[in-house]
Amino acid sequence: MPAQLLLAYRESRSTLRVIADAGADYGEGAMTIWMPVEPEANELLSRSPLALVIALLLDQQVTLEKAFAGPLDLVRRLGHEPTAAELAEFDPDRLAAIFSERPAMHRYPKAMAARVQEMARLIVDQYDGDAARLWETAGSGAELLKRIAALPGFGAQKAQIFVALLGKQLGVRPEGWREAAGAFGGEGTRLSVADITDPESLGEVRSYKQALKAAAKAKASAST
Repeated sequence: MPAQLLLAYRESRSTLRVIADAGADYGEGAMTIWMPVEPEANELLSRSPLALVIALLLDQQVTLEKAFAGPLDLVRRLGHEPTAAELAEFDPDRLAAIFSERPAMHRYPKAMAARVQEMARLIVDQYDGDAARLWETAGSGAELLKRIAALPGFGAQKAQIFVALLGKQLGVRPEGWREAAGAFGGEGTRLSVADITDPESLGEVRSYKQALKAAAKAKASAST
């Protein structure tokens, strides 16, 4: 394990124990989020439902590190933690400019700024501006999956991964959540971000994804 990653993991665990001791509680069996980002970014992801939803939205066509550091990057660029209501009402051109400041927050900063704003508006309109209500008021795993899949930028697979992450790491486990999450809800799997809790599991998830890519490449080569 790279020394820098190990140090970041230890620092994150120390910071997140403070959150747990302070009484942060998502549900029975809840953990705290660990991704290969700085401790402050993990702290934000662990206590802010809005930040977590934004990170999952950003997690496409960029590295895992870039996506999950994105919410903290946005906080720093704004100078404070935004609410869903603030993002919903933000001037679209100004928000796009903030996302585009170098280094850009995403490979497609303007498009992602628009999606974040669209998602914030949905959260305001349907969940009283509280991202946590997405899952706190879901009566079943199927309903939770349907709600997440309705978010801008969340396809069927990403929605299942988010259901799995909520259940496995944050204790959000409405009836049928594992079934709703599909293969990603399986116990002991190493398939997605839902299964990343430390550097070892990160390596296992990345190895799985690399194997998938290699298999797809071999299949494509065999068909030509």
